[in-house]
Amino acid sequence: MDEMREFNLDEVSLFCVVRDILKNFWVLILAAATAYLAVNGAAGLLYMPEYTATATMAVSAKGNNSSVYSSLTMANQMAEVFSEVFDSNVLREKIAEDLGQETIKGEISSSIIEETNLIVLDVTSVNPRQAYLIIQSAIENYDTVSDYLFSNAVLKMVQEPTVPVSPSNVPNFSRIQKLAMLGAIAGAGALIVLASLLRFTVKTRTGARRNLDGAILGVLPYERKNKTFLGFLRKKRRSILITSSLVSSGYLESVRKLATRLDHRMRRKGQKVIMVSSVAENEGKSSIASNVALALAEKGRRVLLVDTDLKKPAQHKIFEKPGSKGKSLTDYLDGKASMDEVMSYQKNGKIFTIFQKTGVHNSAKYLDSGRMKQFIRDSRNLVDYLILDSSPMSLASDTELLMKLADTAVLIVRQDWTDIRAVNDAVDNIGQSGTDFSGFVLNVFQRESLFRNGQEYRYYGYRFGRRAEGRD
Repeated sequence: MDEMREFNLDEVSLFCVVRDILKNFWVLILAAATAYLAVNGAAGLLYMPEYTATATMAVSAKGNNSSVYSSLTMANQMAEVFSEVFDSNVLREKIAEDLGQETIKGEISSSIIEETNLIVLDVTSVNPRQAYLIIQSAIENYDTVSDYLFSNAVLKMVQEPTVPVSPSNVPNFSRIQKLAMLGAIAGAGALIVLASLLRFTVKTRTGARRNLDGAILGVLPYERKNKTFLGFLRKKRRSILITSSLVSSGYLESVRKLATRLDHRMRRKGQKVIMVSSVAENEGKSSIASNVALALAEKGRRVLLVDTDLKKPAQHKIFEKPGSKGKSLTDYLDGKASMDEVMSYQKNGKIFTIFQKTGVHNSAKYLDSGRMKQFIRDSRNLVDYLILDSSPMSLASDTELLMKLADTAVLIVRQDWTDIRAVNDAVDNIGQSGTDFSGFVLNVFQRESLFRNGQEYRYYGYRFGRRAEGRD
């Protein structure tokens, strides 16, 4: 079992959290719908409608002896006695006998209107007719019980009982449903946020420096590949190349800085062949490999970019060209084409390229062939830098073969994409192969950390507080 890792606030990216919530918005909707249906289902199973019949009576004297109840206080006291009569078991038994039942199928309650001689009698039952019959029987038989207590008072009807037509215990289902839906959304949202925070991926530069086993060569910001028209119509998706006038200055400068660092490092170590890879798919390795090649060419270097991802080649799509005369790298490795026939020169970027037009299943046979090794040796004499765009390390063993041919390797790490432990395992594999490891390129970084060493706070391009110590 993995050891518990320390949670650091400077590794939290608010953008990643918000993106996860929006990405899983359907989960919130599903949780709300589930809560709504659950309340309806529970109501159907648990709710038992009840009907209440109500009558209002006043305490008064029998005959002409009204002086006995001339005092409101005395009338109120007598009303309390009558209330006890209605609540007595003796009256309940009398009502049950009158209705021909063993026990009455309802509840009798009475209350006194404060500071008056009025009694409100309520009978609640699951059946409206039963409630009406019980209250009528109570009114007709109360005197048989009250006469034992006093005989000089009587109840006069103020409001006749009526048959209830609707349940008296209707719950506020609308409010319950709304509260349940809000609770479900809050609970699901909390789980999404928790999962986002605990996901062990590279979310910030600080987290990358702390957790990745290697140097950070550069950080490339998010660059939109397509634009929208009127907010919903998308134009054709195009790859990002620094030779395009549509590329932002921020992205262009980041790529040039990356190329400068690689150029300085490889010239110092006398290296020429660099393998560009990633752990998982869609981390942007092919785009970065092509842009690094173009940036090195801008510096006057003679560069050859080769698409060695033979399973899922992408460079011909990035440059929107099929290759030289339609020939692919595998045509050369099969001996069906010469170097000149598979190599093309990109005038716009001033680099040489060798594309692979279609994917092949037996890619290891080509990459481990003697002709491939000879190709690498020959290329060293032809160009200053040979850039190999390899397949992702987690999907194929082809990268292990390319490591033996390359002088150094670079790993592309996309923000909040791949588990850091898998990335570090890939670095270990590179080291075990004997190949030099240049470092990481952090790709598609859209936001900086909300917390940075407790001093600097950045968000949406704004910076607050003192600049934190250390590298950017």
